[in-house]
This record gives sequence, structure tokens and C-alpha cells, in this order.
Amino acid sequence: MRHRHPARYGIAALTLALTAVGCSSSDGGGSASDDRAGGRETTVTSCGRKLSFDGPPERTVALDQSATEVLLELGLQGRMAGTSNLKTKIAPEYRKAYDTVDVLSPKILTSEQLRAATPDFTIGGFTDYFTKDRVGTREELAGLGLPSFVSAVDCPKQNAGAGQKAKSPFELLFQDYRDLGRIFGVEKRAAKLVEKQRATLTEAARTKDRVKGEPTVVWLYSVYGDTPYVAGRSAIPSEMSRTVGAKNAFDDIDEDWPTVTWEQIAERNPDFIVIGDLSERGKPGDSAADKLKAIRANPVTAKLDAVEKKRFIEIPGTEMDPSVRTVGALPRLTAGMKDLGYAR
Repeated sequence: MRHRHPARYGIAALTLALTAVGCSSSDGGGSASDDRAGGRETTVTSCGRKLSFDGPPERTVALDQSATEVLLELGLQGRMAGTSNLKTKIAPEYRKAYDTVDVLSPKILTSEQLRAATPDFTIGGFTDYFTKDRVGTREELAGLGLPSFVSAVDCPKQNAGAGQKAKSPFELLFQDYRDLGRIFGVEKRAAKLVEKQRATLTEAARTKDRVKGEPTVVWLYSVYGDTPYVAGRSAIPSEMSRTVGAKNAFDDIDEDWPTVTWEQIAERNPDFIVIGDLSERGKPGDSAADKLKAIRANPVTAKLDAVEKKRFIEIPGTEMDPSVRTVGALPRLTAGMKDLGYAR
């Protein structure tokens, strides 16, 4: 893997590098042309911001692993100026392509590092990256002529249109693929990706008719200190639960990953627990083994039926976040539910 140590360019250099593409802060829908050779403008709307392109971006910077792997799945490594913020190992199918991309930072990218790469487009899976203390706000970047794309899954409700609010997280994820396909002129690749992942989603949904009752599940993403982070209603695992006929035990909390107490988990008394494995991230409490140890060490959760009867399903933590790998959690989930006796 090549790790880049670029020279520090000023804002003027960044602005000069961005003459090929423009960005406006207007709201509105987007349309795109398949005839990219004709130089026709392509327009999409990303989280309330209208992005217009005269041609496919040439120097895209990805702000996280989710964004990176979507671009690699679409075969766009040659149009990437850099990647950053690796949470776990790159999936084997993307490794060769990933090794051709400059790693700007193994951690969250800074404003200086982004500008040094002289990008003409930047993409992140989460709005949290676009803040003054990180790469800068989307407004600041637009002022430099740098368009920014945020996954529709993480778009705040106040910035989403009425049609967006009605869509499931998976439909929003598929929208990301289609929008990026239009931006880069790879609409056919994006359409094939949507078709493939929709087939996985459809297959998982068939489990719903074979589930006994509506088993409850706690999705345990991470444990910091003695504080568990679980999936709330707006996290994509809640949609996975509904898809397969289960119920997220913390569906009443309108957050993605709220912090709760072990006592709250015990009160919900889930039928089974999904444990996210983030062992490659390397922080205490990230591995599935660490989480199991914490559950069993706590006197209130240790007595739960789900714990005493070992009703656990282990899933890579990256598959609990919205990304090109998310659908991979569905067959793991349905297989685990069958093994535990909750689905035929």
C-alpha cells in the first residue's frame, strides 16, 4: 500500500484544481445524462445540496471506509485522489484496487490533509465528517468550489425531502449507488449493484414468513469503558430486524447508536443479541470477545435467558453501518436466527 505525504497546498491551489466542477447550495431534484462524452451537465442532490458536474470527477477523496468501498465496488479507484479513516480490513474483493489508492490518513481526515490532496470531489458516509474541526462544513467546501457528497442514509431529516423520509435505509443506500453512478458515468455498474443487493434483501425478507412470533433483538455495536452502544430506531440494523421479522429492542429510541446501561438491556430482556465484531479497529471493547466478556461480567445481563442459553449472533461491525457491505449482514442474521430456532 502506498502512503502519501503530499506537499501542503494553499487554498488558492485547491481552487485552481477545482475549475472542472461546480457546486451550488440550491435545493432540488437531480437529473443526469448517460451521454457523458457529449459534455452534458450531470446534476444530483445530496442531502439538500445540489451538485452539478461537467464531467466525471478525476480526484475524489473518500472520508471513510464505507465511501471508499462503494467507489471501489463501482470500479472508480482510478478516479480517487485518496482514502482515509480505515475502520477494519478492506474486504478481500477490494484489496487489489485499494492498494492502488493513496492513503491520506489512516484516521479521520483533517481540513489541511483534504486540501493538500487537491480534490475535485469528496464523499463521506456520515455528516459528522463535514464539520469545522474536521474537513470543514459543506458550505465552506462549496465556497472553495469543492462539491461534497453525503450518504442519503445519514442525511438529517430536516435536510431530506418528503420522498426521502418515506424511503427505507436500504432504498436510500441504493439511491447512493445510483447517484454516484450518474456522477461518474457508470450507471450500468450502479444498476447491477442495486439489482444484486436487492436480490439479497428480497431473499432475507422471505424469512419473515418463517419466523415464530416477533423475537426481540439487541444490536450491540461497541462498549466503551462500561458503556454499551446499541442500535436505535434510525440505525440500519432496525430495518434489518423488520425485514426478517424480528424487533429491535431499542426501537423506541430515535437515534442511530444511543448509549444505554446494562440495566436497560436487562429490562428489555431480548430473545437474542447480535454482537458487532470490530476487533481489527483495536480499541478496548471492540472485539466480539470483549463484548461477550462484558455481558457475562455484568450481574444483571449475565442472568438473561439470551446470555445463559448463548443466544448470540456475531456479525462484522462494518456490516452494521450503511455501506456496500451492509447487505452481507442479512444472510448472517437469517442463518443465525434459524440456528437459534427463531426461524424455520
